[in-house]
Amino acid sequence: MTTQKNYESSKLMSASEKWFNKYEHVKVVPDGVFQGVLDRFNGITIDSAAEECEESFFDEKLTKSIEHWIEEKKRAIWFKVHRDQSYMVPILVRNDFLYHHARGEFVMMYRWLPKDEVMAVPPFAHTMVGVGALVINDKNQVLVVSERNALIPNSWKLPGGYCEMRENLIDAAIREVEEETNIKTRFESLVSVLAARHAHSAAFGCSDLYFILKLIPETQEITKCEREIADCRWMDIDEYLNHENVHETNRSFVSYWLSLQKNGMLIDVVDKTHKLLKRDYQIFFPRNIENGES
Repeated sequence: MTTQKNYESSKLMSASEKWFNKYEHVKVVPDGVFQGVLDRFNGITIDSAAEECEESFFDEKLTKSIEHWIEEKKRAIWFKVHRDQSYMVPILVRNDFLYHHARGEFVMMYRWLPKDEVMAVPPFAHTMVGVGALVINDKNQVLVVSERNALIPNSWKLPGGYCEMRENLIDAAIREVEEETNIKTRFESLVSVLAARHAHSAAFGCSDLYFILKLIPETQEITKCEREIADCRWMDIDEYLNHENVHETNRSFVSYWLSLQKNGMLIDVVDKTHKLLKRDYQIFFPRNIENGES
């Protein structure tokens, strides 16, 4: 017998990925079948927090659900398993579900059902995004730090770190500078994607993108982060460009900014909102400093 259920509002439905997958509640399912939400790719996602199931019944319900989804020609089946329902994980594994990604409180698992299609499940995020901040004061000094756990001991580099989830490049750079040195800043320019680093096999096996942003200091007195930073200071640019403990990549970032200045250019930012998705985003573009042309 097919019944209509009152489906609890799932955390998944309010998550940031909703706009992309265009999730819709599955309103009618046979008894003993997980309800879930339908995505635009004809896949089903089950959130264990929204559809709790006693451990003793889970295997039977899962089997019946898979049979139903195969009959309905569904494609990728996703299970978002929260820690409180972690007993589901080994049962899902026995039913050919694979791990896709995990965060602190849940693991996402999936199974591709079609036998006549090449699996179209995309990999989880495989690139980490970092920012470095080029902060130069009115004395032509650059803000530099020496990290406690630096790959090259006693080396000087620009303050920076990884972007947090849903954090803009500019916000990340400003935050990292304040966390590491207590210097408050404001955005002036992206130094350039040409002066960014793209590497592979970084942390967790991910690729690594690193953007350098030029920030203007609004304060001058440094207070270092004792946990992460061994030393920090304002250093004359000429000294920085010739210092034996500054890596050539970091020197090149400063050199490229000086080249932009010499040519009267900067890379500005404009805030936009996607007309269809109603989501904010930012576009960086070159601009002539003197006449405002782009």
